[in-house]
Amino acid sequence: MDVEEALEFVDHLALTTTGKHLDSLQKAILRGAWDNQKYKEIAQHHNRSEKYVKEVGFKLWKLLSVGLGEEQVSKANFRAKLENLQASNIVSLVGNGCIHIGNISADSSQSSKNLQSEPQDKDKFNEKTSISEPKVHLDLADAPEPKLFYNRTSQLTTLENWILGRTRLITILGLSGIGKTALTLQLIPQIQHEFDYIIWRSLRNSPPLASLQTDLIKFCRGGAPVPAPYPEERATTGGLPLLEYLRSHRCLIILDDIQTIFSSQQLAGNYQPGYENYGPFFKQLTESSHNSCLILLSWEKPREIAALEGENRPCKSLQLNGLGPEAQEIFTEKGLAEPEKWSELIDLYRGNPLWLNIVATLIQDLFGGSVSEFLSYDTLFLGDVESLLHQHFDRLTPSEQQAMGWLANTPEPADISKIPENLQLSPPELLKVMQSLGRRSLVETVKQNGRSHFTIGQVIREYIINKSRNKN
Repeated sequence: MDVEEALEFVDHLALTTTGKHLDSLQKAILRGAWDNQKYKEIAQHHNRSEKYVKEVGFKLWKLLSVGLGEEQVSKANFRAKLENLQASNIVSLVGNGCIHIGNISADSSQSSKNLQSEPQDKDKFNEKTSISEPKVHLDLADAPEPKLFYNRTSQLTTLENWILGRTRLITILGLSGIGKTALTLQLIPQIQHEFDYIIWRSLRNSPPLASLQTDLIKFCRGGAPVPAPYPEERATTGGLPLLEYLRSHRCLIILDDIQTIFSSQQLAGNYQPGYENYGPFFKQLTESSHNSCLILLSWEKPREIAALEGENRPCKSLQLNGLGPEAQEIFTEKGLAEPEKWSELIDLYRGNPLWLNIVATLIQDLFGGSVSEFLSYDTLFLGDVESLLHQHFDRLTPSEQQAMGWLANTPEPADISKIPENLQLSPPELLKVMQSLGRRSLVETVKQNGRSHFTIGQVIREYIINKSRNKN
């Protein structure tokens, strides 16, 4: 048995027992185990964190232990177990999409509950398994290069369940650097077998809706030109020539950098002139009947989404927050000292992976890796985080900037029913502003005495205070 036969066998076993094929990372772990690679090597080769690879591996060995009826299959003994079982004629690969474990035969399209007895045929011992599997067409040209992925198992499970539940529109929201792109890149291998087409497009250059639809249709047509006359007028009024393709094929379309089609200096989710038709586009994709899915990655929530989403509706949003203890892996990679201080650093920078990478580099460069020396300063160092926050704050309205200044100078969570006189905002105006800031992921809501109070993270607070000092 070679590694390809082993992968084929385990893939059938996984499909039989879980109803799912192996994903790309699971296959990488099996190949690595076959070649006696360490988890660290597998993680580096596939742009994943070592901790996450170990977690996936643990589940994989557990699945094999149960499926093979072995007491304990592990990375160390995986190859030997399969070779021993093969030598004993206990496992074999046969044709017609079946696997054999002892006297048990299972069709790979059935679940483990439908296993049927069938005598083992020794003559078919090394015959390759044949499975007719639909091919997914991928176009990830606009997707950035994968970076290290830090464990977000619960969020991946949530997204996968939404997709399997036929959610038509999913919005993943969060500040820059929080990990929206990394999470989505990690999701693709887990759900790609569900789709005929997977397309990633960035809106960083703000393409008009008609151009975007033409591009998407062209890919769905295998690169063939879109037939003329193309109904440009439908696209510009929110019509959906794309919809027929979303009905005839199951497509996953990922649109990144959605915030670029929104106006700056207006409340969150207001479209730039000429891009208003994106709103009806998102709405019609949600409300029309089809089995495709659109994922939006954005700093801001589109205004239509709030009215469309709900527990039992085909439109959902995932607010992506910072990492917890798993962020310590960033500091391990950067070689920081004093692990007992790392949790304080994570809390200060709200677990934002990009911010933590920036500050870890700063600590290594200026403080020799000493976290306690860095934390001993009264001022919170922002470094290159400041330029990232500039991009968010440049989008705010004057009213939003006033509210953020108020929150920055209010140490405790603020009660918006008690508006200070110097804020110069009426209660209705303040409510609109706080809703907009929430849609931008810039404020946090906490409950105190049954009432909602609002606050901001220490990094954002320091940024606003520094900005105010520089003005003065």
